[in-house]
Amino acid sequence: MTQSKRQVKFGRQIQKDLGEIFQKDPRHYFGNSLVTVTGVEMSPDLSLARVYLSVFPIKDAEDVFFNLDEKKSEVRRHLGNKIGKQVRIVPEIAFFHDNTEEEASKMDRLIDGLNIPPADENDEEE
Repeated sequence: MTQSKRQVKFGRQIQKDLGEIFQKDPRHYFGNSLVTVTGVEMSPDLSLARVYLSVFPIKDAEDVFFNLDEKKSEVRRHLGNKIGKQVRIVPEIAFFHDNTEEEASKMDRLIDGLNIPPADENDEEE
């Protein structure tokens, strides 16, 4: 789904602001995990922000998302304090796991594991 310039701009602002909120007290939200806000997609009416997070180590992802779901209203309140004067409605927040890095790592391992024989000299001449 293609987003309008307004959605993209607002999403970037929310991504920046959430990063700042999470940086102030990362252990409160994530424990000992390293979390990166990798992207934000906005609904057309700007009422919902789909926030994509990358979590390291991967094994802690479930706990991180459980904790964030419990603190979603707190995060939204902090976000409202940052953007409240710029918008009429602070968007609802939905957190999603961004597993792009994991998938890329799997693909790298698969490619590295391939046994590709060298090209035959006769094939190159034809």
